[in-house]
Amino acid sequence: MALQRVLLLSFYIVFFIAFTTTSAASDVQLLLQNIKPSLQGNTDNLLLSSWNISVPLCQWRGLKWVFTNGTSLLCSDLSSPQWTSLSLYRNPSLHLVSLQLPSANLSGTLPRELGELSTLQSLYLGVNGLHGSIPLELGYSSSLSDIELSGNSLTGTLPTSIWNLCEKMVSFKIHGNSLSGSLPSPALPDATCKNLQFLDFGQNRFSGDFPLFITRFNGLKELDLGDNNFSGPVPETLAALKLEKLNLSHNNFSGVLPNFGESKFGVDVFEGNNPTLCGHPLGPCSGSSGMSPGAIAGIVIGLMAALVVVASLLIGYFQGKKKRHADEEEEEFEEVEDEEAGCGEGKLILFQGGEHLTLEDVLNATGQVMEKTSYGTIYKAKLADGGTIALRLLREGSCKDGGTCLTVIRQLGRVRHENLIPLRAFYQGKRGEKLLIYDYLPNRNLHELLHESRVGKPVLNWARRHKIALGIARGLAHLHGLETPITHGNVRTKNVLVDEFFVARLTEFGLDKIMIPAVADEIVSVAKAEGYKAPELQRMKKCNSRSDVYAFGILLLEILLGKKPGKNGRNGDNVDLPALVKVAVLEETTMEVFDMELLKGIRNPMEEGLVQALRLAMGCCAPVATVRPSMDEVVRQLEENRPRNRSALYSPAETRSGSGTPF
Repeated sequence: MALQRVLLLSFYIVFFIAFTTTSAASDVQLLLQNIKPSLQGNTDNLLLSSWNISVPLCQWRGLKWVFTNGTSLLCSDLSSPQWTSLSLYRNPSLHLVSLQLPSANLSGTLPRELGELSTLQSLYLGVNGLHGSIPLELGYSSSLSDIELSGNSLTGTLPTSIWNLCEKMVSFKIHGNSLSGSLPSPALPDATCKNLQFLDFGQNRFSGDFPLFITRFNGLKELDLGDNNFSGPVPETLAALKLEKLNLSHNNFSGVLPNFGESKFGVDVFEGNNPTLCGHPLGPCSGSSGMSPGAIAGIVIGLMAALVVVASLLIGYFQGKKKRHADEEEEEFEEVEDEEAGCGEGKLILFQGGEHLTLEDVLNATGQVMEKTSYGTIYKAKLADGGTIALRLLREGSCKDGGTCLTVIRQLGRVRHENLIPLRAFYQGKRGEKLLIYDYLPNRNLHELLHESRVGKPVLNWARRHKIALGIARGLAHLHGLETPITHGNVRTKNVLVDEFFVARLTEFGLDKIMIPAVADEIVSVAKAEGYKAPELQRMKKCNSRSDVYAFGILLLEILLGKKPGKNGRNGDNVDLPALVKVAVLEETTMEVFDMELLKGIRNPMEEGLVQALRLAMGCCAPVATVRPSMDEVVRQLEENRPRNRSALYSPAETRSGSGTPF
């Protein structure tokens, strides 16, 4: 019997090694190869020792599993053949939904692969000895809603990506670590985290002003910012939240407290702050006592009367300045005039995220040419402090002059979305030269990923391509849905940057609006040559959301077929993609049009959403513009037809060079 067990265990090990080197990176594989070693550090952990293929999967400590149909994995009958068969470990319908190991004597670090567990909802690793930083990949999880990392030794800053979980997150607790820096705002400025109820940042080393974005989290019930280094005033809008518990103690808050109500919170909630912090339930603010309501009212009325007199005297003056004030910049940006010798009338307009830039930074940056277009040149520019920005120098004479150009620039500078490259600043020199300033992202564009062959290029399976397509669609839908809609005007794979987690970001949106008509129409000519031009589009001034949808349809076909669009190619690679699909449908060879790399690991293209995506792309390419779907509808259909197997979707390790595990 002992020999039989040894042989069986040997078979398990050999089979499992073969399995992990030839099949998809399942949740089981991620746990054993990446997550377990990272969490336990350099010492074997008693609880993690149960994560072993010789132990039935349902008995692995701290884990809960569920099948795709919603059925939980339970150890109902360990004598059943399913517990002695390794098929369970590589069952693609089995997913991890909960990882709970509080007080488990863990001593390692948080593994980045946690973000690859596509159905993980709960992560409880509190009261352990985990060190290092919170990996940004955690924010790219598909399903995480409850995170408990309190009572560890985590350091570094909180990654902005954590707010990618905003809409699903219910509880986020990192109390009692050594995290520092200011709290990053969500990428979406209007994020409300509607389901978030519990937020605990207490007993860390966070600094900066009160994180104002928290006051938009209307569902919040408990908030703990105590024992940190926050400073400045407590915003009045915090009182609008229906908080049941609050802790702002032992920081450096100052000023007047909001009116939370007479008895809602006690002194202990606010104690240990700057002595100037005042208001109920703390002591009255200096100068607020000793005056009767009547006296205060008299002072106010007197001041108002004086203001009326002064205002009437100044009306004539301000009427003369009315036009100038109408052109002043709005709150989200500011203009910086260059007064140094030799720079004349140079003007720098700063937008959200670019406030740290100065004229000296921009003008003294050392540039390297990245790309040239018919209307300008793109540079990778190095700042004196070591930072890097991307500069787009518009060709002389290509841009409209006067207020028209600046109006559009200001509109573009307000656009913020996770799938769009934000405009950070705009510079106009004394000779009329114009610079658009963006973040520099050292990522490949989608055209390179799809069509260039080289060692080390990531494999583009269907899960990754779907994520890219959905990101592009969301970016376009955001542009089309703005209060003043923006047409992209130049949708193509070369204008899509893709990062290592396959997040797609659109560039060059709305630039045609600042171009003179002749230059804008050059964009149409390029779109025609590359196969993205809608049939009805003759001049760029007629570009609209429906022509954007057509271009997206061509781009989606390019993603699905792996072929370059365009009728005028000389090398045979460029083809009329919609026509190619129509022929395949008529000849009943539809499955043959898909890119072979896309089909790897796909058993049923219909179940995986491939056929639906092809139909959607053809609908976007309808010759009649009014028949095409809106981008909102495109997003909806892509979301409804996600790939079933999305494990390891965020892994940057897998490449054609052979490193990593193929899907």
